[in-house]
Amino acid sequence: MSNEYQKDDLAAILDGFADEMRTIVELQRQRAALTASATVRGKRVTVTVNADGTVIETRFGSGIEELDYPEIAKAVTEAAKQAAAEVARQSREIMAPVSQNRHRLPKLADIIPGMPDLSEALAIPDAPVVSTAPPKSPERLGGFQESVSDSEQPRRGGATDSGW
Repeated sequence: MSNEYQKDDLAAILDGFADEMRTIVELQRQRAALTASATVRGKRVTVTVNADGTVIETRFGSGIEELDYPEIAKAVTEAAKQAAAEVARQSREIMAPVSQNRHRLPKLADIIPGMPDLSEALAIPDAPVVSTAPPKSPERLGGFQESVSDSEQPRRGGATDSGW
């Protein structure tokens, strides 16, 4: 009779694991779509970052000419740091259920004596590639590509002045 209980427990663990993997994939997809923006210096500098904190857009507002180059550089850095901190906060919030659920599931060794701990062997799936496209670009509006290396990323916009 105890063998039937062990089989039922094992089936429940495997079902729980499959559910957890589906949840992780969905949360990673949500995280990959995140962006955050920060505006500084009286709305003169706005920086937007993706889920990895990579700057994907920098905009200058009216009155930017009142700042000198070192002030603009400092403002861009400040806005980028603020945006990156915000997107990191959002990422932690989205991924919080993963760490909460992980401790809830029993280990196989708890149910089947002598069974090895498979937690190391069953790694969490890799997160999807995070887009570096600007916020309203077709790539962001239409979804993400499966895997695009940095060298394959299309170049969009940018400063034309060689001093940048």
